[in-house]
Amino acid sequence: MSKLTDLPKRILIGRALRSDRLGETLLPKRIALPVFASDPLSSVAYAPGEVLLVLSIAGVSAYQYSPWIAAAVVVLMFTVVASYRQNVHAYPSGGGDYEVANTNLGPRAGLTVASALLVDYVLTVAVSISSGVENLGSAVHFVVEHKVLSAVVIILLLTLMNLRGVKESGKLFAIPTYVFVFGVFTMIAWGAFKGLVLDDTMRAPTADFEIKPEQQGLAGFAMVFLLLRAFSSGCAALTGVEAISNGVPAFRKPKSRNAANTLLLMGVLAVTMFCGIIGLAMASDVRMAENPAHDLIQNGQPVGPGYVQDPVISQVAAAVFGEHSFFFVLLAAATALVLFLAANTAYNGFPLLGSILAQDRYLPRQLHTRGDRLAFSNGIVLLAGAAMLLVWIYDADSTKLIQLYIVGVFVSFTLSQTGMVRHWNRHLRTERDPAARRRMIRSRAINAFGAFFTGLVLVVVLVTKFTHGAWVALLGMVIFYGTMSAIRRHYDRVSDEIAAPDEPSDDSVRPSRVHSIVLVSKVHRPTLRALAYAKLMRSDKLEALSIDVDPAETQALTAEWDRRGINIPLKILHSPYREITRPIVEYVRSLRRESPRDAVSVIIPEYVVGHWWEHLLHNQSALRLKGRLLFTPGVMVTSVPYQLQSSELAKKRARKRQEWNAPGSVRRGPVNDQTKEPSGRS
Repeated sequence: MSKLTDLPKRILIGRALRSDRLGETLLPKRIALPVFASDPLSSVAYAPGEVLLVLSIAGVSAYQYSPWIAAAVVVLMFTVVASYRQNVHAYPSGGGDYEVANTNLGPRAGLTVASALLVDYVLTVAVSISSGVENLGSAVHFVVEHKVLSAVVIILLLTLMNLRGVKESGKLFAIPTYVFVFGVFTMIAWGAFKGLVLDDTMRAPTADFEIKPEQQGLAGFAMVFLLLRAFSSGCAALTGVEAISNGVPAFRKPKSRNAANTLLLMGVLAVTMFCGIIGLAMASDVRMAENPAHDLIQNGQPVGPGYVQDPVISQVAAAVFGEHSFFFVLLAAATALVLFLAANTAYNGFPLLGSILAQDRYLPRQLHTRGDRLAFSNGIVLLAGAAMLLVWIYDADSTKLIQLYIVGVFVSFTLSQTGMVRHWNRHLRTERDPAARRRMIRSRAINAFGAFFTGLVLVVVLVTKFTHGAWVALLGMVIFYGTMSAIRRHYDRVSDEIAAPDEPSDDSVRPSRVHSIVLVSKVHRPTLRALAYAKLMRSDKLEALSIDVDPAETQALTAEWDRRGINIPLKILHSPYREITRPIVEYVRSLRRESPRDAVSVIIPEYVVGHWWEHLLHNQSALRLKGRLLFTPGVMVTSVPYQLQSSELAKKRARKRQEWNAPGSVRRGPVNDQTKEPSGRS
């Protein structure tokens, strides 16, 4: 079966890479930026809209607060970026927030951070893909009519691209990410020129709409709560910032410096685009509503359920460039594509974190190993499955999904920065160099302010978003935490149980005797081979065992046994209920009860077949029996294979396949001549 899947596997993900070629997959900064920062860069496509959607609850008059909310998001972004620049220098191994919290705050804090990040990575994929589908759906009606199907297909394609490896997927993602950044900056620059220099009046497609407030005359605490909720929605622009600290090992040397510079560049680009879009939205009178069918009023009437509300970035682009112009279409296409690719931040963060957790025995060990393309394939597949489940549950609705968002990332932000404060405190106790101490004190101040600010935002997010869906993210964190704790307890228990003791134990004591049993159904070649092998073992006691389910067949077996003069005792067990497995297991257990220090060796003749469907016709009783005997202490099960003709034909087919190379399985170019070894030895 592995040979049958080799060709499509190589076509889809490429040829396998040797482990010593891991260095060739490391990323330069120009590729690392779109790989690790596509999520925060692309969030400017929906974060400004989320701010306006929340403010619209109080009517269009509340839009006047959006610049102040944008300013608060900018301060928070630079605080987080400055804090994480300390992280990547102090912990360049790739553990990121998990390693910082685990090392400085203890395993429970580390596991809490890991749970939060895993939830956030899954939500990053679900939100980004759903938002991209909605952006693309405004131009392609089939996509918006089949949102869930379209989102699942795109997740599968993105999974396939990442299975090809980090470097190759980064090259694929670089062009649309840079086109998107170029398009947004062009829109901001041209919009500013038109508004400030040409004094041109830019009008969004919704500029003439009115907004029906859901709550009239909000003031005092209610208004403050609304502004805090709008701020928490705008904080979606910060998701993915932590991915660079988790992905430091994927950078080229000097890893820490390259990661820190990429982090700074990402922060500058993200806040500039975020503020620019908010400013142009205000200048072009963009109107957004949480329930547009009823709350958006045109000519005195609600727009109705047939109205499709375009994202803020699309409305701003229409106002600046003109609808259906070249730059409008270019930016719309780049926005939809980069939102799809924004999920790549999670595709690089989740598998790497999963590998570290698996190494620490919090997740299954299969997540620690790399696949054919030196990517953590099992983690990639697990992330894709969880994201598709979320997309299906929430009907690929980004408005519903985004309410679950950013809780996990601010949990990790807060605990990570708190851990960094403790990290600097520990080092300051032993450091004596004045220059080094000054650097540490400055870094500690940055991390302390980051911990305070992100902790404050976490409280705001929990208070304002809990009833709107944030509880689901918290529930997911609790499930991850409980599952990983249970996995760790299991691995620890197994490790303690199988640890070799220093003093002699029952496992190292030689059994007093070996009682061998050869299972027999008929006298044929597989049986004769198993009997011959059993004689070679020189057991203390050897017998053949058969189950009587048909008296006529049992009588024929006994007669053939006597006719051939086989000098091994044949024991017949009667089975009135025609069972085979249970009588054998009970007989073996009775031998163990009579002589606990004896070992029982059960020898089973088995057919080796060459076709998958033949496995369904043979060896089923042997499989069931082996499964039962595995739970019986002191019992060893040995299979004696007998190769049927179909297995020989399968061997010849396999040999022919080995001589043929699948496309892409052999590296092209000059290779050293090697002497071909002969196929056989004399």
